[in-house]
Amino acid sequence: MKYALLFPGQGSQAVGMLGKHAVTEIEPTFREASDVLGWDVAKLVGEGPAEELNRTERTQPALLAAGIALWRVWRKQEPPSPTALAGHSLGEYTALVAAGSLRFADALKLVELRGQLMQAAVPEGTGGMAAVLGLDDEQIEALCARYPGDGVLEPVNYNSPGQVVVAGDAAALDWLQANGKANGAKLVKRLPVSVPSHCSLMRNAADALAERLDQTSVQPPAIPVFHNLDAKARVAPDEIRQALKEQLYRPVRWTQTIRALHADGVGAFLECGPGSVLTGLNKRIADGLQSLALDDAANLQQALTLARS
Repeated sequence: MKYALLFPGQGSQAVGMLGKHAVTEIEPTFREASDVLGWDVAKLVGEGPAEELNRTERTQPALLAAGIALWRVWRKQEPPSPTALAGHSLGEYTALVAAGSLRFADALKLVELRGQLMQAAVPEGTGGMAAVLGLDDEQIEALCARYPGDGVLEPVNYNSPGQVVVAGDAAALDWLQANGKANGAKLVKRLPVSVPSHCSLMRNAADALAERLDQTSVQPPAIPVFHNLDAKARVAPDEIRQALKEQLYRPVRWTQTIRALHADGVGAFLECGPGSVLTGLNKRIADGLQSLALDDAANLQQALTLARS
């Protein structure tokens, strides 16, 4: 069976994540990450506090390390190679490491910087994100376009049909919360984040990140990686760098990505990271998609059977 591995982004982190796998399988990768970053990733992931783990500059490298730790566990089972990889936002970096396009150490430093730049781009409390349920993509786009103020209000995560995340200035999000239901939304829920990711407020951060990307070695991926921008795979290193830059201020087209993989013949999707957020989204994207999260050792064995079938 053709299968794809999916790597989650921010929101999947939790103190104790990957705790259902043996410490001996996971901890070496966390130790390697600690040596690169100069702080104890294993201790933060295992003991918290949650407030520190949820800091963007900590969350991003910790999640990348968790995804690669689980990827290494998966590869030790000697499964057939996946047809393709994809990652949601931050998870795209994890996918590129798994594909051999980015070195693990380089990616850790990149995403730590990415988190720092994102947090610095918008003063805390002046921007944010909100999930909107019950409207299709075009309705969300039209609603955001009707915002009467001068601030930014943009759809940024097309997660599944009827579930889109919007980002922008705090005042614009207040307007969305006040007017969403009157315009057909079932729910507008503010997310507990201070960074308005994937919107135009991140352009300066993207420019600064691009400078580091230009200094980072990027190789053609050994496994195709479908990118958030347009659900297409890239081979040329400069095109990958550009995609990672634009990803910071352009929407994550997750629904389009999963449908593109499915149209390419992928029959099963395995979530390689903590939690099962992407597995849940897949159930809303298309009926009949086989999806399984690998953060449980029992699920990993079931996934191996699926991949070898």
